[in-house]
Amino acid sequence: MDNSKIAMTTEQKWKLPFLLIVIGQSISLIGSSAVQFALIWWITSETNSALLLGLSGMVAYVPVVLFSPAAGVIADRYNRKVICICADLFVGLSAAVFAFLLWLYEMPIWISLLVLLMRAIGNTFHSPSIRSIIPQMVPAEQLVRANSWNQMMQSGSYILGPILGAAMYAAFPINAILLTDLMGAIVACCLLGVVKVPKLIAKNKVKQSFKDDFKEGLSVYAADRKLLVIIIAETLCLIFYMPLTTFFPLMISSYFNAGAWYASAGSLSCALGMMASAILLSSRLRVKNKLKTAYVGLGVMGIAVLFCGLLPSSLVACWLFIFACAFIGGGGNIHTIPLTAYMHETISREKMGRAFSLLSVTSSVTMPIGLAIASPVAEIIGISKWFFISGIGICLITSIALLFQKRIKWDF
Repeated sequence: MDNSKIAMTTEQKWKLPFLLIVIGQSISLIGSSAVQFALIWWITSETNSALLLGLSGMVAYVPVVLFSPAAGVIADRYNRKVICICADLFVGLSAAVFAFLLWLYEMPIWISLLVLLMRAIGNTFHSPSIRSIIPQMVPAEQLVRANSWNQMMQSGSYILGPILGAAMYAAFPINAILLTDLMGAIVACCLLGVVKVPKLIAKNKVKQSFKDDFKEGLSVYAADRKLLVIIIAETLCLIFYMPLTTFFPLMISSYFNAGAWYASAGSLSCALGMMASAILLSSRLRVKNKLKTAYVGLGVMGIAVLFCGLLPSSLVACWLFIFACAFIGGGGNIHTIPLTAYMHETISREKMGRAFSLLSVTSSVTMPIGLAIASPVAEIIGISKWFFISGIGICLITSIALLFQKRIKWDF
């Protein structure tokens, strides 16, 4: 009886603070998603400009590529809790300042791109710090469970955010909607502020240059060849996968000849698949080999995308496409959650920020590279055939990476 009480108390020591952080970040993410959705629709309705829409998508990726190396070094040098609070408030205040200016003046639409850029910069510095805090608080044996809870809450936020954004866009002016970002940021910062995050004690206290610090972050992947192989495989798979997120509306409207309602059903299906896989990983499933499980996730994504590319152009097939979206989302989480837990478990805490920032860079560059390849090809052969090619590509890359791991006997 006494032992069970002790075990429960030990679990509560990390669980309650961790859940407070996750709840706060999820509320902030709902606000951010709602504002992002409303801003994009505002740009669309006000301009009907494909160029501005393209630029609005581009500004979300440029800061990640440019500032992620600096964000990773800063996350490892300074207090991660303070960085998260400052970055969250910066994002919220950027939206609030724009809302205030819109209330006072008639602002040109292109200014909204500046707001999107500022929000992207704040999120670039926020991401490696918040991801690096998790292993400071959670016991190693609970990392898969904790990351599953985190992904489950994020999936819910991705569902609620656009719904809230659409509802608010119909009921309120854009400057009122923008304040949602600041309110969500304040809630997240308050909850994070009351949580005591264990101090990060660096083993090497010798001051280094920014360049040396960044190189030290790169050494994480050079030292762990198993991790390096799966990150390379993930990056190559994303070059095939990322353009699909842009082509998704065209697949629904042009190929299946279906309306916007079907597109929203597909997005919901993907988010529900993400949530279902996160729930399974946090409760029922016990992950013994995290990297093998991460490869399974990539394989599930590849097979689901391949299946989508084989579907005929009909309304019944559209429903099968929507059903397959759940497996694409679920496969993504089956890949991401164990891989993140593996990184949390194996990378030293003082290098965690740089490791995750580098991962953000590689993920971000896959979108423009993928679109540069996929756009002209899909224009010639059709959207559905690009889904088929992407599925083949993801399955092939995953299989080659698995064979490569086994052949060189890296204790896989």
